[in-house]
Amino acid sequence: MKNNILLILILTFILGVSTISFANDTNTQNNTSGSNTNITGGYTATTTNNNDGQTNTTTSTTTNTTTSNASDIPPPSANSPSYSSMSQDVCSMGISGSVSTGVFGLSGGKHVVDLNCERIKLAKVLQDFGMKVASVAVLCQDARVFAAMEAAGTPCPYQGLIGPQAAEMWEKYPELRPDYEQHLAKQEVVAKVDTEIAEKERIEAERIEAERIAAEEEAAKKEALRIEQELLSLKEKDEVNAIEPIVEPDPINVHGN
Repeated sequence: MKNNILLILILTFILGVSTISFANDTNTQNNTSGSNTNITGGYTATTTNNNDGQTNTTTSTTTNTTTSNASDIPPPSANSPSYSSMSQDVCSMGISGSVSTGVFGLSGGKHVVDLNCERIKLAKVLQDFGMKVASVAVLCQDARVFAAMEAAGTPCPYQGLIGPQAAEMWEKYPELRPDYEQHLAKQEVVAKVDTEIAEKERIEAERIEAERIAAEEEAAKKEALRIEQELLSLKEKDEVNAIEPIVEPDPINVHGN
């Protein structure tokens, strides 16, 4: 106990007679996690102690300045929600997405119905019920199937009609085709090609006709020349025949025998 009291007195005396001065202390701290803290301050201690006529004065001043840049801390990442179709027999799929910036994060999602999947399932059910024409008609609602059926020579059903009768009705009402826009584009290509072919055939026919006319004219000229030559030949012959031969008279004997 006495030793503890003595130790306390010694420490008190040391603190009383000591003067500690800290000034112009600057501390700079960089934190890689995104916050920067700068601590500056001056520390001055003043203590007044009267002991045996001696006076000690200590002044204590502490200044701390802390600067923290919390705005540089990025917000938590936005996570996309999980979507499930909840069943193997439902033709839907989940779509989700998220966007995260330095200021805010946004995420969302929704279900999207797969119409092609539904069409295949409906066609399969109708086929199982024995409704073959109806099953094909459901598949023909797809423009690709419609074009494929037409290319195969088995047009899609039309109001209960099949085969050539259905093809005739689709040709009569093309606006009802599921591939109407593609059909128009094909018709334009066919019309363009047919026009080009018709133009080439017209030019070729004109060339052949011109060659035929030229050949006929040439043959006519040759025939005319031949006829003219024959006429000239006949004319020359007639002129020769028309000339009377000159017959010398018998000499007259004037002296007698």
